[in-house]
Amino acid sequence: MNKGCVQIYTGEGKGKTTAALGLSIRAAGAGLKVFFAQFIKGKLYSEINVVNKISNITLKQYGLDCFIEKEPTAEDIIAARKGLQEVEAIINKGDHDVIILDEINIALYYKLFSVEELIAIIRNRPDKMEIVLTGRKAPKELIEIADLVTNMVEVKHYYNEGIEARKGIEY
Repeated sequence: MNKGCVQIYTGEGKGKTTAALGLSIRAAGAGLKVFFAQFIKGKLYSEINVVNKISNITLKQYGLDCFIEKEPTAEDIIAARKGLQEVEAIINKGDHDVIILDEINIALYYKLFSVEELIAIIRNRPDKMEIVLTGRKAPKELIEIADLVTNMVEVKHYYNEGIEARKGIEY
């Protein structure tokens, strides 16, 4: 593997986690070792059923529940901070080729930890390690250090027509 890059999938449109999952599967298919950390999320999403069957992808959640509709609790903050510490240790160990930090931008938005802490971890990663950051509201400081930024733009969404989240499609 060549030099690792920092990728960001952000924006108000649907598909950020899905894109990161696709990249994870592609990397695993190429024999790379992937660590997929889900911040904020603590529910059983359908992708977990498949990802857990792929031996070179490890998925771990660092959320208790999805609190996007409300303010985070002290327990949410503790879970996120514990997750950041674990991810830092995994990155420093250097055993993985690709690290996905799903919904990390939302964790930053809710100030569960600081952007400076995350940037320090990213900058200290092994040279060949790829880092992917997902979630709405990516801070400008992360966008500036990223090598690739994709902004998912919502043009039209069926939620606005009353169609609720569907198993296998949104979760």
